[in-house]
Amino acid sequence: MAQPEAKKSKSEERIQLYTLGTPNGFKVSVALEELGLAYDTHVISIKNGDQFSDAFKAVNPNSKIPAITDPNGPDGKPFNVIESGAILLYLAEKTGKLLPSDQRRKWEAVQWLFWQMAGVGPMFGQFGHFTVYAPEKLPYAIERYSKEVRRLLTVLDKQLEGKTFIVGDEYTVADIAVWPWVDGLQRFYKAHDALKLAEFANVVAWLDRCMARPASQRGLAVPAPTPAATPAPTPGQDTQPKL
Repeated sequence: MAQPEAKKSKSEERIQLYTLGTPNGFKVSVALEELGLAYDTHVISIKNGDQFSDAFKAVNPNSKIPAITDPNGPDGKPFNVIESGAILLYLAEKTGKLLPSDQRRKWEAVQWLFWQMAGVGPMFGQFGHFTVYAPEKLPYAIERYSKEVRRLLTVLDKQLEGKTFIVGDEYTVADIAVWPWVDGLQRFYKAHDALKLAEFANVVAWLDRCMARPASQRGLAVPAPTPAATPAPTPGQDTQPKL
């Protein structure tokens, strides 16, 4: 006689989020909060080199945050998902939320998600590196990336004309992908005045709407400012991974 399948504990049912307080990390915590999915947070300290540990590379071989482990993957088995854009799409498909049901609007949202991944993230990140973190201030690099950030903001400002959110009245993964990076221009780089962000009225109003959502505020508080946590065991492993 077949034995009944063991019931999973509550902790085994929760998504495991590996993250840090960065724009890409905020994308996923905001989405999880918006979707009301239960999850546990594991802080991956870049300063401590946690991203290169065997424990974390078992989740993401590319050693980048964010990443998740869904204990109930597409086949009902644990499933790791890496890359913030892929995670947003995965969670949207899993829940049937944050993507329009209308196919035209859905693919518009996907396009703008990829616009963020290919343009906003890399270019805003380079802007921040050369204006804030680089040991040597290079005028050419600062000018180059300042111009590109403003060009991208101009594109976004035009897209938002007459709209509540990026693809219309519906809040989608496109908004969640983009707004943490726009917020980060001031939060991390203190660049509001240097980039003249006030000139992009549609962007400023949209950012305020996105950040006013309760789930956004909860997501921005993840991870809490606590010491680095140890990741949960990778599904299928017998030993407790250590960072």
